[in-house]
Formats: sequence, C-alpha cells, structure tokens
Amino acid sequence: MDGTVLGFFQPFWTPLSPWLLVLYCLTNHRLLRQTMHRYAPFVMLPVVLVVLSMPGWAVFGLHNNAVVMSLTGVIAVPATLCALDIAYVHKRLSWQESVRAIIAIYWFAFAIGIVQWLSITLRLGSVQGYFSHLMYRSYIIAGSAWGMSGARPQFLFAEPSYIGMHLFGILLPLFWFMRIRDRIFASRLRHLIIVFAVGSVLMGSGTRIVLDSLVALIAVIVMETHWRNTDERRKGILRLIGTLALAVVCVMANSRLDSILHNGMEGDGSFFARIWQSLAPLCGLVRHPWALLTGYGAGNIAEATHNGADWSAAILRFMHTDPTGALSWYRSINADTVWTMSAYTNFLTEFGLIGFALFLTISFGFIHRYHRWNKLTIVWLLLVMYLYVQFEGYAFAAIPLMIWALTRLDEFIHVDDAIE
Repeated sequence: MDGTVLGFFQPFWTPLSPWLLVLYCLTNHRLLRQTMHRYAPFVMLPVVLVVLSMPGWAVFGLHNNAVVMSLTGVIAVPATLCALDIAYVHKRLSWQESVRAIIAIYWFAFAIGIVQWLSITLRLGSVQGYFSHLMYRSYIIAGSAWGMSGARPQFLFAEPSYIGMHLFGILLPLFWFMRIRDRIFASRLRHLIIVFAVGSVLMGSGTRIVLDSLVALIAVIVMETHWRNTDERRKGILRLIGTLALAVVCVMANSRLDSILHNGMEGDGSFFARIWQSLAPLCGLVRHPWALLTGYGAGNIAEATHNGADWSAAILRFMHTDPTGALSWYRSINADTVWTMSAYTNFLTEFGLIGFALFLTISFGFIHRYHRWNKLTIVWLLLVMYLYVQFEGYAFAAIPLMIWALTRLDEFIHVDDAIE
C-alpha cells in the first residue's frame, strides 16, 4: 500500500512498509546490534552519503524536508536487510506464515483493482469518489490531475506503473525462492503473478505492465531452460522467438506503444516526461563537473534541475522535440515537489559517481562474499536493474530482498544443487 493518504509522503509515493520495517528494527534493538555487524557496509552507507553531500550543501544550499526524504529512502535499504535477518535468522519466525500473508495481501490488492475497474466501467461515482479520497494521487477518475489519459485502476499502489515492480521485483523472485523450498507456495505465487499481470493488462491499468511482463517472461524462460541440454536449448530459443513475436503484437495492439514507435518520444506524454525529467538534473551535473563526483547533495535534485534546464531544452530541440512543457515544469518545481521517476538519476544527482560506485561495490562485494554467482543471481540482478531502468524508481524492497535472499539462501537450502 504505497499510494494512500495513510502513508508518509515521499516524492510520488506515500509508503508505509519502509517505516514499519524501521520500527521493527528499533523494537528489536538488542538483535539489531548483532545484525548491524553483518550489514555494517550498508549501515554506514548513509553516513558516507551525508559526507559526500556536504560540498553540495555548501554550494547549492540545504533543504531540510528534501534531505529527510532522500536519506530516509537510503536508510530503508539497511533497515530492510536488518529486519529480515532479525525475523528469520535470529528469531526464526515462520517464513510459511509470512509468505501466506504476502499472497493474501496481494490478492486483496488485486480484488481492490477489480472493484476500481468495475466502478469505472459501471460509472459508480460513490465508489470512485471513495478511492479518489483514499489515494494520494488518484487515477480512478478520468480528467483528474493524474487521470488525464483516462480512468485506470491503480490497486493500492502510488500509480498503476508500479504494478510491475511488485509482481516482478517482489513476487517473482519470491517464487524462485519458494519453488525450491515449498512447491505449494510456489504454485500459489505463480498463479497470483499470472492472474495479476493478465488482469492488469485486461483492465487497462497501463502500458508499463505490458513491457514489464514481456521482460519478466524472458527472465522466466532463461531461468527455466537448462541451456546445456540440446533439446532444452532448442525449446528455450523457440520460446524466446515466441516472446519476440508477442512483443510485436503488443506494440501493434497497444495504442501508446504504437504511438511511441511511430512518433518517437513525443508519441506518449508520460514516456516523454520521464525522459526530460531525468535529462535536466543530469545536465546540471555536467554544468558543474566537480558535482559529477560528489553530486549536488541529498535533497538538491531541484537545484540540479534548474541549473541544467537550458541545456536540457537545447538537447530536446536538437532531437526535434518540443521543450515547452519541460521548461514550464523545470521553472515550477522546488526541492519538495521535484521528482525524476528514476532511481539512477536521483542517486547520481544527489551523491555523484563516487556514491553510485560505492553502492554498487558494497552490494556486489557483499553478494560475492556470501554467495556463489549462478544463473539465478545473474537473472535476478538483471531483472532488478531493468525495473529501475524502466523508471520504477521506488522499487525500494527489490534490492534488499535480492541481497538478503541471495546471501542467506545457502543457509536454508543447497541452491547450487537445484539451480543450474
């Protein structure tokens, strides 16, 4: 539930779960001290990012609210790692009960989506009005600030495009985890993922779930195929060709994808906006080369956007696109209202190449220390990287879930015996 008025505001979402995990860590403070020793590099990362932010704060200023939103997002990663460790390693809570709860709540979210779709289809104004007040940004009413392209069910997510992150950043890896440990749970997760993905597409929840589903299908084919076996390899290649054919059909059938194909970036307003929202802050980094190393500092994405606005507009004109809307948005945003929808852009803009390289080094080094690289590791990593490239900038749980599961998996099961 990352989009209701009940959550705590972050740019473009209002999450609950990160703060519940932080609270869980604090209420288990004795075990937290033990867990922090294992995840010390991740725990210390926010401190290092504060140090990297100091030059940017000195030059471009410090915006308190934006700094808190930025750094709490970073703190959510070690908090999630520690919470998982406390629950399943130190306290040995039942993972079966947890998976059962996860499956139940996602089915509940899907049921909410059906109710929303019915309210749109049958024009049930009272139901639409309820969800319009429940969601911080509502897509359920056509013509609203966020429903300009038409009313769409958004389940309980901040926006419909987050569906893919939940299905393929959380549930699909959980399926891979469970299929080795418990085939009943794996079967239930598989059914949930398929029904949720197909249902979202049929209910018109958005274009990105179509793209995410195609990429996830490729990931599943790669995972399920034993490529060393000749017959299996042939079947795997045929399945990939079939997926490519399906992608062509989806592009032709989906008006937004077809418009992008024929009209380029400007063929879809949302897609185009996600390009120029990232372009300006990145141009701002280039305008101040030293900031490429340490960034503008936590909470200073707006400053980078303002500094890079003219260059961004020039690039858009060079690409034969209209920068009018982008320039208007650049001028209107401030530190508390700016967003890019791209975690890569956010992290690079605030903490520079040093911060980004440090995070990658810590993450890959930690996985390498505790886990032998195999097909599962590579496919899972590429899938998570794609979700962030696809502008799912708030798939916060996908990274710590991957790091924790891969580095704790061998303690529960002999993965290398089950995964090629």
